Amino acid sequence: MSVIIYFIKLLGKYVFERSDETLIKQVLKGKKAAWITLVKRYEKPLFNYALRMVNHREDALDLMQDVFVAIFRNLSSFRGDSPFKGWLFKIAHYRCIEFYRRKRPMQGLDDLPEQTGDIADTCPEYLMNSSQQSQKLHKALALLPINQKLVVEMKFFQHCTFDDIARQLGLSVNTVKSRLYSALDKLKGHLELEHEST
Repeated sequence: MSVIIYFIKLLGKYVFERSDETLIKQVLKGKKAAWITLVKRYEKPLFNYALRMVNHREDALDLMQDVFVAIFRNLSSFRGDSPFKGWLFKIAHYRCIEFYRRKRPMQGLDDLPEQTGDIADTCPEYLMNSSQQSQKLHKALALLPINQKLVVEMKFFQHCTFDDIARQLGLSVNTVKSRLYSALDKLKGHLELEHEST
C-alpha cells in the first residue's frame, strides 16, 4: 500500500467518522445503520467492562445486551450534558449492581462475599492474548467484592476522576478513595501470594 493511499484512508477515518451526538440524532430519527454503528463503537469496551465485573463470559454477554436495550429505550432522555460514553457506562454500572442483587437478593452490596471465579476458566481466548502479569491481575480482580471492583474499574480502566466516580455511584469522594485504597491493598496481597506460590 502506498503512503498516499494509507494517508487518505487515515484522513478519511477522522474526517468522515460521525460523532456520538450525530449518531444519536440519526437513531432518534429511526436510522438503523446509525444504531448499529453506535453499538459497534462501544460493544468491545462494554463487554470487557462486563467481563471484568462478573467474571463469566455468558453473564458478561447478557449484561452487555441488557445495557444496550436500556440505552436504546432511553436514548431520547440523553440530554448531552456529559459525553455519551459516560452515560453508557453509568447505565452499565447500575445494571451490574442489579445483576449482583439478583444473584444475591438477601445481601447488600457491601456484604457480598469475594468472588471466587477465575476469568481463566470462563474466557480462555481472552487470556491467550494477555501477558502472564495481566492474567494474574485479572485473577486478583476477580477476588474483590463488587463495591471495590466497581471503583477500580472506573478509576483504572475508564480513567474517571474521584469526583466522577463519586457522582456516578452516589457516594462521597472520601468513600470512593477508601474503597479504592482498600481494593489496592487486597490486590497487592493477592498478587504477592500469587508471586510467592510460583
